[in-house]
Amino acid sequence: MRLLPAPAGSGIVFRRTDLDNFEIPAVGRNVAKVSYATSLMRQGVLISTTEHLLSALIGMGVDNVIVEVDNLELPILDGSALPYVQAFISVGIRTQRRRRESIRVLRAVEVREGEKFIGVYPGSGYSIQYAIDFPAPIGHQRTRIDLAAENYGASIAPARTFGYKSDEQKLRDMGLIRGAGPANAIILGDRGPINGPLRFADEYVRHKVLDLIGDLALAGRRIEGHVVAERAGHAMHTALVSRLLKDRSAWELAHVPAQESPAGESVPDNVAGASLAAPVLMGA
Repeated sequence: MRLLPAPAGSGIVFRRTDLDNFEIPAVGRNVAKVSYATSLMRQGVLISTTEHLLSALIGMGVDNVIVEVDNLELPILDGSALPYVQAFISVGIRTQRRRRESIRVLRAVEVREGEKFIGVYPGSGYSIQYAIDFPAPIGHQRTRIDLAAENYGASIAPARTFGYKSDEQKLRDMGLIRGAGPANAIILGDRGPINGPLRFADEYVRHKVLDLIGDLALAGRRIEGHVVAERAGHAMHTALVSRLLKDRSAWELAHVPAQESPAGESVPDNVAGASLAAPVLMGA
């Protein structure tokens, strides 16, 4: 997989180099299916497992990039977004002349499904409150993250995906987690992680925040507002994107003034749009 700098206003675009450079913009209308990962499809061409890369791009303030892949699935790497963040920092992030646009939430938009819930509300910056409740040994975890005030690369990006050892065969029989293993996921046994230690005491809920940031990137722009999620997942994340975009009275495009950002640092909200300063090559 290779990530290329893109002109201002391009957004995030996946390019299948194995299919005559067919392009799939990372936007809500191209969401194909969501279960254990988020997939995009356009005219029958699929890209799957997009959420970790999209999360890293939004978290590090990269607005415009072309993502070249030669198959239908993005590499899982170590199961987190940290390798992407490290790669972005190594090449630098370049501000662009065109002002950044964000989706400023004007009124509440919510999605409910039984005990599951997700909503987005007006608010300055981009903050997320997330709660999960999984079977033992995870149980209940809750966290709140303010992306305007906290370092995405340190607090969210390192959190890895996770799964129960008891579910492994069932998922493989479904054609899922084909490349998953102890090197790229937290594997949970009855008493805790089989392949510990954890990177954070609350790594599980932090990874759900990571996923949420990536899925909400499919709104096409970074969100300006406060997101609350309770026992949600990819399907509800993307359902919120769809409901928000359909209700044009619930949001407006906000333009922010351009300022310079130090090379190699994450790009704050109040700068111009940004892209990578050089191509990035990511392995499997």
